[in-house]
Amino acid sequence: MKLNPPLTLEAVSLLTGAKPKGEPGFPITGLNEIHMVEPGDLTFVDHPKYYDKALRSEASAILINQEVEAPDGKVLLISDDPFRDYVVLVTQHKPYIPSSVPISRSARIGKNTSIQPGAFIGNHVTIGNDCIIHSNVSIYDGCTIGNNVIIHAGSVIGADAYYYQKKNGAYRKLESCGSVIIEDHVEIGALCSIDRGVSGNTVIRTGTKLDNHVQVGHDTYIGKHCLIGAFTAIAGVARIEDHVLIWARVAVNKDLVVGEGAVVLATSAVDKSLEPHKTYFGIPADEVGRRWRELAALRQLPDLISKWKK
Repeated sequence: MKLNPPLTLEAVSLLTGAKPKGEPGFPITGLNEIHMVEPGDLTFVDHPKYYDKALRSEASAILINQEVEAPDGKVLLISDDPFRDYVVLVTQHKPYIPSSVPISRSARIGKNTSIQPGAFIGNHVTIGNDCIIHSNVSIYDGCTIGNNVIIHAGSVIGADAYYYQKKNGAYRKLESCGSVIIEDHVEIGALCSIDRGVSGNTVIRTGTKLDNHVQVGHDTYIGKHCLIGAFTAIAGVARIEDHVLIWARVAVNKDLVVGEGAVVLATSAVDKSLEPHKTYFGIPADEVGRRWRELAALRQLPDLISKWKK
């Protein structure tokens, strides 16, 4: 999330109570969790396992719970609870704004776009031309929908990321400040859920089609002209390249890449990145030829066991 206007190191310290290490006027232009950071951003880290990753990242300011030396060109904020202080900054700069009308007055809706009864369009939503938004669709604040997009009944665009931290036996929510961007000629089936990015964007690119009951996690990228079958669940920060075909009831784990033109057959579970232009099947998913050979071998086991016993 970009900050407009930017904050200074001193201002962040005053808002959070964290101890600053660096030039008080150092500019901080955005807030991002570690997967999405860019120069100018502030991120947080609260576990020794990830200290090095955060300190070496593109982030310019780091909320951290350990006294360390600031790398060149970066500033630090020493906090007893970086997660808490990061959430303070998010909620301060992107607070929840309730709506009292079905279509927000701040929403921008293009020409020849049809919004069916019962749909909800949140604050600062942008919808392009020639779209159809069917009944009971909810589009949360700040989402962007391109031209010639169809969203079928009951789908939810822009719900919060499923992102929690366990502390003292309970779960704390990392508040979402990202968004959803859906490009032109996309079709979203009925009862789909597309979560907003934690601090960046969840993106669905031109020409992609989702069947009913598809879940797309936070900060996921789905490329151009993909087909995603019913009941598929794609975890956060996954990357689906162009022209991928995913059949029904596929599970895709977080933080991996499905290569361009790959095909994943129904009921598979993807637990590692897949190479482009190959077909995959199974739990865990593997190249389909290998999986078929394994299944053929398994079918022979009863006969082999019977012969062995004799």
